[in-house]
Amino acid sequence: VSAAVSTVYIAVTLLVLDWPMGLAALAAIAPVALTMLSFRRRTAPLYRLRSSAIADVVIKFSETLGGIRVVQAFRRERPNDTAFSTINARHEQISGATGLEMARYVTLSRLVANIAVAVLVLWGAYRVASGGIELGVFAAVALYLRRLYDNPLRLGGVLDAYQSASASLEKVAALLAQQPTVPEPHKPAHLPPPRSSDGGRDVTFDHVTFGYRANVQILPPLTLTIPAGQTIAVVGPTGAGKSTIAKLLARFYDPTSGSVLLDGIDLCDLADADLRNAITTVTQDPFVFSGTIADNIGIGRPGANLDEIHDAARAVGAHEFISDLVDGYETDVCKRGGHLSAGQRQLISLARVFLASPSLVILDEATASLDIPSERAIQHAMHTVLQNRTALIIAHRLSTVQIADRVIALADGHVIEDGPPNELLVNQGPFAKLHQAWLASNG
Repeated sequence: VSAAVSTVYIAVTLLVLDWPMGLAALAAIAPVALTMLSFRRRTAPLYRLRSSAIADVVIKFSETLGGIRVVQAFRRERPNDTAFSTINARHEQISGATGLEMARYVTLSRLVANIAVAVLVLWGAYRVASGGIELGVFAAVALYLRRLYDNPLRLGGVLDAYQSASASLEKVAALLAQQPTVPEPHKPAHLPPPRSSDGGRDVTFDHVTFGYRANVQILPPLTLTIPAGQTIAVVGPTGAGKSTIAKLLARFYDPTSGSVLLDGIDLCDLADADLRNAITTVTQDPFVFSGTIADNIGIGRPGANLDEIHDAARAVGAHEFISDLVDGYETDVCKRGGHLSAGQRQLISLARVFLASPSLVILDEATASLDIPSERAIQHAMHTVLQNRTALIIAHRLSTVQIADRVIALADGHVIEDGPPNELLVNQGPFAKLHQAWLASNG
């Protein structure tokens, strides 16, 4: 802004002092302006490439550090170092090219400006000698000329920063322009109070189909009803569609066709706040944030006091191990709960769910990575958490199924068996075979 105002002011002053010199000086700005436009045109694609190169460097660096144990375990230090050097060399090359373009612009624009000043000074001196202009006016014009052509050079630094910011802004704008695949409805419906006295809610899959990619259907038409308060376990081989059902019920994805209903209301029509208050998911690898244990449990219900947090931990059996820690509930769990075992992180996640008190709980292989003692502790905690709630359990380890009221066996997205676990074991069907295979694998 300062350079633009200064340029206008000097141009007007030159025209007032001596309009022939003023017009000539303004005409000489044109080559400088063309140099600036040429610089902008040549560097725009370079800055885009540099922005992508920086992203590649950061991604490679963060992935390597995040998976450093895998890198070390498979002796990938040298190959990773070579790959990083290649990516970094590309970044170095592109950054060097942008720096060289900036150097060319500064050199060329200064050359054009100095030639213009020299020509105008010689012309002005000739006019002074011939009496066409007074010496004082010529001196003032000469000083203003230097100031006039300094401004485009000042703008060169601004243009360099602008080009860099513009390339980054394009990436940010492209991200912001992405439309959510699971949008909140324009006129959201709100959940009424639970119809069931125990606080659970009815769940219905009404001819639901789904595919992660177009024309690739991984879940054929599925019709399924889960009454309020019932705990249902979904079992089946890998790829049967168990986790897909859980993701659809949590509305991490929307069905390709059909509807998922909660107390008769389509999840696609529910307000996000109502949906997230009603449904909570516990995954195989629970996420624990940096901070204290109390903070992590309190995520379940923001604003909960310490007594409520303690009660939630006691309910799931986490209070004992937390109290044994040096700082108790104020213990810093470190990044991603690095100071806690897998079972302790899972207990904290269940305490978080108990505090949130949702109507529907989804347990997605919540005990798959635990040893037997930890699994039993988690199963006891799960039994407490699932009381008076509708629950969907995705299970690979069939010991988890013991707490379910009903078992559904899937194969290629189809329900091939449905009933109480004890009855299905007697029938010697697919679930019984899965159970026998699981027992054999445990020796």
